[in-house]
Amino acid sequence: MPRLTRVNKQPAPMDTSPRTEPVEHGDRFGELFTLRYDPLPRMARPRRLARLPHVVVLLLAVFFGLTTNHELTEYYRFTGGLPVLAAVLTGASIALALFRPIPAWWLGLFTAGLAAGVTYAHVRQNEPWPWLPSGYVAFALIILLVTLRVSPRTTVSVVALSTGLTGLTELFFAPVQGASTFVVCGVLFGVAGLLGYALRAMRSARRQLVVQENVAEEERARRTLLEERSRIARELHDVVAHHMSVISIQAQVAPHLVENPSEELRENLAGIRQNALEALTELRRVLGVLRSEHPEDPANPHHPQPTLAELEGLVDNVRGAGLEVTTETAGIRRPLTPGVELTAYRIVQEALSNCLRHAPGSRVEVGIAYGPRDLHLCVANSAPTRPASPSPGAGHGLLGMRERAGMLGGELAAGPRPDGGYEVSVVLPLDPAVGSSSETKKKDR
Repeated sequence: MPRLTRVNKQPAPMDTSPRTEPVEHGDRFGELFTLRYDPLPRMARPRRLARLPHVVVLLLAVFFGLTTNHELTEYYRFTGGLPVLAAVLTGASIALALFRPIPAWWLGLFTAGLAAGVTYAHVRQNEPWPWLPSGYVAFALIILLVTLRVSPRTTVSVVALSTGLTGLTELFFAPVQGASTFVVCGVLFGVAGLLGYALRAMRSARRQLVVQENVAEEERARRTLLEERSRIARELHDVVAHHMSVISIQAQVAPHLVENPSEELRENLAGIRQNALEALTELRRVLGVLRSEHPEDPANPHHPQPTLAELEGLVDNVRGAGLEVTTETAGIRRPLTPGVELTAYRIVQEALSNCLRHAPGSRVEVGIAYGPRDLHLCVANSAPTRPASPSPGAGHGLLGMRERAGMLGGELAAGPRPDGGYEVSVVLPLDPAVGSSSETKKKDR
């Protein structure tokens, strides 16, 4: 019999909190002057490429920096430290957009203004101005990185201000021989802003979808738990109601088994019978409605609850469904309390059902060991020989088995085996009252 290991009785709560999302500020223009640290999010999938966007942006920063240096030295014939400074500022503005988007945008504008100022007197016929040939492409990349992390209205402000400054500069300072860049910049900056807004909206929608899926999963688990508890309550109602009926009948019959019973004995037995009937009536009133949504429905007749004595019939049914099942019993087989018998049967039944659903073609071993104080159960299966078909809906599974074992103060351990199979081990105290009290003390601690 496998050794039982302790496991947590409740699954760890799922983290449904969304990832960090940019703060929506109320002042549109206040956002244009913030120094807020707002790093570019990583890729969610695949995880090994989570940093790929950051690497690509850094490579582009180096590329545009070198391109700026090349344009200033080859086309405008600048030498010395000016091309290097412009190249460094261009690359730095793109790299800074990975962490502080708004400051990076301002640095990009400053770099563009510096380049426009130093190249003003060197512009030849039909050369773009105030932007360098690669300058507005690099700045469009900055706008894209900015709009990924700012509010929509700030996106509009960034695009409008960038395009507007370009138009005003050309209107008042453009050299006669230079070519206008206003239309190209307006289109390029607008496309970058729309693309950034769309990507940001998609990321936000995906994040909200994950949150909703987690909430729905928790709700499904909670509903499953309530359904299983209702099922347990219905079965316990049958067991307790049966014994209360027996008590009532025995109290009624007992006076006739004694010759000349005393009046005091008759009154005590009558009181026992009356109390049993009242308790039975109250029990049916409280728990009887749990039998079904329509308690008087003739399609839902009452049946005796199963016991371990009927385990062979259950195993035969599973064998007929295509699983190879072997059973082994250790210890002295003896009748147990109805609650323990029912719980043990239901746990084995659910474990075998899981084997049918999730491990088709596997070999299953069912072990039962009767100890002096505990009943040990073990259902273990080998690796499946064919893929399992999808199982629609949410089943009770381990949640129900754990709930049943905990109700009696028992313990359940479940987990994969080294050979690719799965194993469920349960220990149930033979005296549920003692087990339940000890379990309550553990929880109180």
